[in-house]
Amino acid sequence: MSEVRNVIVIGSGPAGLTAAIYSARANLKPLVIEGLEAGGQLMLTTLVENFPGFREGIDGPDLMGAMREQAQRFGAEIVRGNVTSVDLASQPIVIKTSEGEFRTRTLIIATGASARLLGLPSERTLMGHGVSTCATCDGYFFRGKPIAVIGGGDSAMEEANFLTRFASHVTVVHRRDTLRASKIMQDKAFANPKISFEWNTEVEEIKDTGKGEVTGMVLTNSLTGERKEIAVDGVFVAIGHTPNTSLFRNQIETDANGYIVTHAGSRTSVPGVFACGDVQDHVYRQAITAAGSGCMAAIDAEKYLEGTPQHLGESTHIATLG
Repeated sequence: MSEVRNVIVIGSGPAGLTAAIYSARANLKPLVIEGLEAGGQLMLTTLVENFPGFREGIDGPDLMGAMREQAQRFGAEIVRGNVTSVDLASQPIVIKTSEGEFRTRTLIIATGASARLLGLPSERTLMGHGVSTCATCDGYFFRGKPIAVIGGGDSAMEEANFLTRFASHVTVVHRRDTLRASKIMQDKAFANPKISFEWNTEVEEIKDTGKGEVTGMVLTNSLTGERKEIAVDGVFVAIGHTPNTSLFRNQIETDANGYIVTHAGSRTSVPGVFACGDVQDHVYRQAITAAGSGCMAAIDAEKYLEGTPQHLGESTHIATLG
């Protein structure tokens, strides 16, 4: 029978690793299960310029590597592996991976959300090299350049309007002839002189993988079959995100879109289970807000453990450690 852990963190992005840092400093000896996408979405990002403390910016993988080493320095155990099942109803909570079984008194869910992509080989190759899923993160890099936004919902219109602060022009590519966005978001986009629309249009290819940077897109009109190429320096895919919550389906409260519902900090509908980062945040989706919520989850888990008689080890109060 495996030992019962005080804290297990599922996920190793900014939220999960921050939760690990704080709970490790509190002597809770957390175990982090990295998951398939170790490091989270920042592993697909080249330069992160908006994370505090890095005046010249830092590459996404370097930032995640530093967070990982910091968590290990304070005693967090990090294991590779993909979680195959979680039983939130059991006490202690049982987590199974391809490598074995783990048990824990508290669980911090930091499994993130995955951006929906078009599925083009060129899209994956150029991710972080002109292709992005976050206007707030990367819009600054496209000052004075033409770019495209793919999508027709509220997030696409919000990103298109935001990007006109930097880009010389924004082309919205939408596969239908009407937008799904709310009327107020549509009106803003239609009224913006720097935004134009390509209707009933699919992206066939993003160029140029040979150069390692975006130089344009090949578009196809789904009604006429007409193909054309437009020159852009950046492509923002804004067709939504999918929270990585399939492991917890029917075990925990989620909203209509599948995001875990949290209250009073990071607490979920299941006692002893906490959620942080993009798995419960569909509004901000930033590395810094994810890290902040990871801190909250660690503090909430520590407070929960203080009220349970099974708590092993003497905890140093996280809140006093800064």
